[in-house]
Amino acid sequence: MASNVSSNKRPSVASTKIVIAGGFGAGKTTLVGSVSEIPPVTTEAVMTEASVAHDDVSATPDKVTTTVAMDFGRLTLDDELIMYMFGTPGQARFWFMWDDLVRGAIGAVVVVDARRLADCFDAIDYFEKKQDIPYLIAVNKFDGKLDYTLEQIREAVEVGPEVPIVEFDARDRLESGNVLKTLLRYTLSRARERQREAD
Repeated sequence: MASNVSSNKRPSVASTKIVIAGGFGAGKTTLVGSVSEIPPVTTEAVMTEASVAHDDVSATPDKVTTTVAMDFGRLTLDDELIMYMFGTPGQARFWFMWDDLVRGAIGAVVVVDARRLADCFDAIDYFEKKQDIPYLIAVNKFDGKLDYTLEQIREAVEVGPEVPIVEFDARDRLESGNVLKTLLRYTLSRARERQREAD
């Protein structure tokens, strides 16, 4: 005889990984910390005189720590999807770690400080060469404003019109969350487009 008891099985939960990249002091650690539902795991180290020769802090004089390995955070998007965020270190001397941090990621956010656009070029180049990983550019509004339009920034960093560029305040949970949602939508649209091309 068939049971009349309804199943209370919980839906299976999938997880996804994204990378938060960008230049030194652009706001990567702040972004992860503002949206993570768990206390973020950071590898912040106090900057010492030994780092002066390597890190230009002229534009960020109040910065006293730096990421030396990665940042890690988690965000539950709904009952069926959890996002894990991995923030990369920004300095060139730690770039050897990027391939390991990026492995398995479905997409990336390149955080940009519009006052120091040159600092994001290496991160953009990295993801341009890894064409299997879609990325977007998130321009962090220091002091709550931008001195350039997003189209001026697009032209300056030389990315095509297909790459989303958004502005946000890394300290704001809602604005940082919108950056991640934009990345997910872009990643899904790219996957659908590739599927259509394959068919």
